[in-house]
Amino acid sequence: MKLQLFRNATLELDYAGRTVLIDPYLAPRHSLPSFTGRSPNPMTELPASIEDILKGVELVVVSHLHTDHFDGVAKERVPKDLPLICRPGDETTILKAGFTDVRPLLDVLDWNGLVFTRREGSHGLGPVVEKMGPVMGFTLRAQDEPSIYWTGDTVLYHPVVKTIAETSPDIVVTHSCGAKWDGDLIVMDAEQTAATCGLAKDARVIAVHMEALDHATVTRAELRRAAEAKKISAQQLLIPADGETLTL
Repeated sequence: MKLQLFRNATLELDYAGRTVLIDPYLAPRHSLPSFTGRSPNPMTELPASIEDILKGVELVVVSHLHTDHFDGVAKERVPKDLPLICRPGDETTILKAGFTDVRPLLDVLDWNGLVFTRREGSHGLGPVVEKMGPVMGFTLRAQDEPSIYWTGDTVLYHPVVKTIAETSPDIVVTHSCGAKWDGDLIVMDAEQTAATCGLAKDARVIAVHMEALDHATVTRAELRRAAEAKKISAQQLLIPADGETLTL
């Protein structure tokens, strides 16, 4: 399989002969409001044209409706007839945007041999969760491919630990920028990403959702230094740059 990170959580999987686009955030640099007053968002430009990003895409996954995961440009530019998997409860909004083949991931969904299973996530802990709203992660399996656990916008908490223990994924994708809202952590930071590597010792951990938003608190370099301090190798923890393709 191949995984290409474009920006933030937007990535493309070449998996079992299919091309899957996850959480398209396609807005131009600095075209959306700041979250903290530090900078307009997104803070970086896309490393490829929207046409190139969408070329060959056969399936879209939208984990939740925050603009940095499914923005207005994506709603306009992603072909409306593509099958789109979403979090249960988001389908009405996505249908109203004109998409015609929307499939809520209620539990397990088999799309052309790609088996998606919805996994719990918590966009923070405590009162901030109500502000952030519900999210989802998923696990993905297919014949002759490594198994994937895409955690989504979540902190490290018991259901994530349980999913790793029960599914023993070959690949774990984490959102690791340490974003905060009103001072509360809402996705994994360096410490939690390192802990995830410890929980998934036999997996490759791929840290994304970094250096694109102004409420992030952890850079790629800081994450790498934190991992090295914990003796986590660069072979286990991969931190791709925007535009980088990993072959796994």
